[in-house]
Amino acid sequence: MTSGNTSPPQERSIRTAIKLGLRQNPAQFLLLVAVNALVGGTLGQERTVLPLLAGQVFHLDLYTSALTYILAFGLAKAGTNYFAGTLSDRYGRKPVLIAGWIIALPVPLMLIFGPSWGWIVAANVILGISQGLTWSTTVMMKMDLVGPSRRGLAMGLNEAAGYLGVAGTALATGYIAANYGLRPGPFLLGAAYIALGLGLSVVAVQETRGHARLEAANHTPAHAGAHGELSNREIFTLTSFRDRSLSSVSQAGLVNNLNDGLAWGLFPVLFAAAGLTIEKIGILAAVYPAVWGAGQLATGALSDRYGRKWLIAGGMLVQAAALGMTAAGQDFGTWLAAAVLLGAGTAMVYPTLLAAIGDVAHPAWRARSVGIYRLWRDGGFAVGALLSGVIADAYGIPAAVAVVAVLTALSGILVAVRMRGWDHQPAVSQGKTLNPTQSAPL
Repeated sequence: MTSGNTSPPQERSIRTAIKLGLRQNPAQFLLLVAVNALVGGTLGQERTVLPLLAGQVFHLDLYTSALTYILAFGLAKAGTNYFAGTLSDRYGRKPVLIAGWIIALPVPLMLIFGPSWGWIVAANVILGISQGLTWSTTVMMKMDLVGPSRRGLAMGLNEAAGYLGVAGTALATGYIAANYGLRPGPFLLGAAYIALGLGLSVVAVQETRGHARLEAANHTPAHAGAHGELSNREIFTLTSFRDRSLSSVSQAGLVNNLNDGLAWGLFPVLFAAAGLTIEKIGILAAVYPAVWGAGQLATGALSDRYGRKWLIAGGMLVQAAALGMTAAGQDFGTWLAAAVLLGAGTAMVYPTLLAAIGDVAHPAWRARSVGIYRLWRDGGFAVGALLSGVIADAYGIPAAVAVVAVLTALSGILVAVRMRGWDHQPAVSQGKTLNPTQSAPL
């Protein structure tokens, strides 16, 4: 007489060996935290130096032209984010992570030896593809490992590592550039990060797709028919438009990175025009992502306990206030306070957005939903580069910052009005999820 469990013995033994939870997978989780710090550092090599390189080495006069590297980065990363989820579901997480590091190998050389601005833009296309694969995959792998109960904490640790890597490298490259020039020194640090990240990913990182399959196998839908078997088109529509929570998260992510693209591309130019030294510009470029990174150690866990919605809405409004301070500021002290506030607001938002996607999306299509969210979010870099560049050319940088502040405030208000308030731990905490065919009221 056979039992109801008809899965092969080998498959059952594999499932038994795999355990979900942060405490159950500490070594791999911490390794992935370290890997994502290197991913962030690879991006951070540009934060202080590249805006100054545009004016001082390549003599670009228009802000719109100078911001083309952010536009290129944003479009490349956004598009790659979309495919990263599908590729990870099809081929596994680890191969996609390794491919991302391999793609990044020529970036430092192009930044060091590029004879024209077109080389810098091309390097950022490659960097965007690499970041889309590596950062997206570390997010998915941590979601896989921890399961549903500590997702906010996991995303907080992941994003904290990444943006502390950005901050530390922005500060270090500012010091290197001030003492040894804009090229090649700052970008040698990025080359070291890429080599170390690739080595760790090949040798030590383990595949986590089995953890996602285990969660999906034990996943009890809240309603009949919620089996998670959706097409890519259905998942895109749900994440982008139909589901109130998923679509609210997607638009907030886009606006968040819109203002980050502004900060990346125009803040160093604004500070330099006010007469600040490269060292002080490096400090301001580092403080914002440092507060952002460190704050996520707390905000991710807070969202597990108190919910996602109001951290997201409140964080967008705090960011708007910080941008208003930056637009009105005239001195280092004001801009330092604004950088701290901007980092705090972003820390409230960033891991919470990712955790909210994980709450609502079924494990069977969560990686693809994360990829679609990150498509919208990192598309904000491109939108921010175009919008802020055009406004800055026409009316000046403070006007561009003020416009983005208004858009950020409106995004927070939209989250407050549209997002469901219980999505911090919905039925997922009891092994359930929303019905993907019925959970999308407009």
